[in-house]
Amino acid sequence: MNDYASHAAHVSEPRPHAGRRAALACMVTLAVALGVGRFAFTPLLPLMLHGGALDLRQGGWLASLNYAGYFVGAVSCVALRLAPAKIVRAGLVATVLLTLSMGLTQQFWTWAAVRFVAGAVSAWTFVFASQWGLRRLAQLGANEWGGVIYTGPGFGIIATGLWVSAAGGLGARAGWIGFGLISVLLAVVVWPAFGEDSRALAPRPGAGAKASHAHEAHEGRRADAFWLVLLYGVPGFGYIITATFLPVIARHALPGSAWPDLFWPMFGAALIGGALLAARLPLHWDNRLMLAGCYVLQAVGIVLGIVWPNAAGFSFGSVLIGLPFTAITLFAMREARLLRGERAAALMGYATAAYGVGQIAGPLVAAPLATSTGSFSPSLSLAAGALVAGAFGLVWRAWCSREAAR
Repeated sequence: MNDYASHAAHVSEPRPHAGRRAALACMVTLAVALGVGRFAFTPLLPLMLHGGALDLRQGGWLASLNYAGYFVGAVSCVALRLAPAKIVRAGLVATVLLTLSMGLTQQFWTWAAVRFVAGAVSAWTFVFASQWGLRRLAQLGANEWGGVIYTGPGFGIIATGLWVSAAGGLGARAGWIGFGLISVLLAVVVWPAFGEDSRALAPRPGAGAKASHAHEAHEGRRADAFWLVLLYGVPGFGYIITATFLPVIARHALPGSAWPDLFWPMFGAALIGGALLAARLPLHWDNRLMLAGCYVLQAVGIVLGIVWPNAAGFSFGSVLIGLPFTAITLFAMREARLLRGERAAALMGYATAAYGVGQIAGPLVAAPLATSTGSFSPSLSLAAGALVAGAFGLVWRAWCSREAAR
């Protein structure tokens, strides 16, 4: 089929089907770029530690280097001028190659370089898949599919957790190579979707009008954008300590139990449910207040692991941390579009960079603190406190905005 015929077929495709197709393509993309490219490290870390390839402190460095790369990638999104679909395709290819390379070497400094680059790639892919997907859904009048996009990391987390649980006896190297091969198949499936140019589709009458109106209304609200960036960095620090070290913490608390292999998939399953529920909440609700509620839920989930360090505590904690995980992303990206409209990519990039700063700091604080105290409880308490403080900051900002509007 030539390019003209492909474009004609695309234009004639029913809008509901086109919206679903775009959302699912972005979902799979985030499952690869985040679920595998970033978070496969979490269930594989105990195997890497057990195999003697690295110690806990080195594991913390690898995690932080990945988050440092994520920060650099997020900041550099502002300077990227390629079409979003091209960046997404490049991100898929790079994620596959980087994941495979983790299984083909045993050198710490090579791993360090790979994890740093993988972090940058995941940030590029996340920001531009979000921009491409949310814009396309707005054009199609299918904003209800937005939550589906952000279930991708959850599916990736479930798949990686279950794979390690089932095939963990094969070792970390086999895990990395297996994830890389699975990512190849997923990238091939979604590749055609990103050959479509969303700008070629005429917007549905009225679609995006709310975003455009909001953009005009909020053009001068630089303070709102500043606080969005700053406070979006809080959950980066708040959740990452648990997300990075959950299998290690659980195995230490429940030696010999089969439960630790299930907590990470539980986190992923809750993440999917939370993204879908978040997408059904009324669009007129204040995103900042919904973000504050999400922060509190994650703080409670973290505290459960401290005060109730058994199978039930870790189970409920995993669910409460996972439930708002990508709901936080959805609300923050929506707020960015309200503030900047079609020019939201830069604000999304800065917010993602702030999130990355929190993620860099988390493991660097947690691993030495756990080593010196012999417990992750102080680090987890600090993470929960940061989330509660961030929630208060968001409520305060929402109140200030309402007062200014009177």
